[in-house]
Formats: sequence, C-alpha cells, structure tokens
Amino acid sequence: MPFHGVFFLLFVILLTIALAVLIRFLWSAGNRRPPGGTGQPGLEVLEERYARGEIQRDEYLQKKRDLGA
Repeated sequence: MPFHGVFFLLFVILLTIALAVLIRFLWSAGNRRPPGGTGQPGLEVLEERYARGEIQRDEYLQKKRDLGA
C-alpha cells in the first residue's frame, strides 16, 4: 500500500470540507426567514395585529407607511 498516506490525506481534506459546509449550512439556517414572510419583523407584527383585528384599516395603512413598506 504505497498510497496509504495519500488516501488518508485526501480523506482528511474531504472530511474538513464536509465539516465546513455543514457548519456554514447550520449557521445560515438560523438566519433564514420562513417562506412568505416579508423579511421585516415590524411589518410582520403589524400584519398579524391587523389580521387579529387589534387595529383598524386606517391605522394599519398609516403604520405601514411609517415603516416605509
């Protein structure tokens, strides 16, 4: 087995790359928003309040303009 050291080195390199990809995937998964979201937490809260009937249409539209959406 003259190439035993080369195969081990390739294995270590591939394992390191796989670990880096996994860490990057898990890191970015925490920063993603669910599909259908606006990406703006304030606007999402405003839409939820309007949907629950906590605020009226006029107030919703004014606050939406204030948020710049």
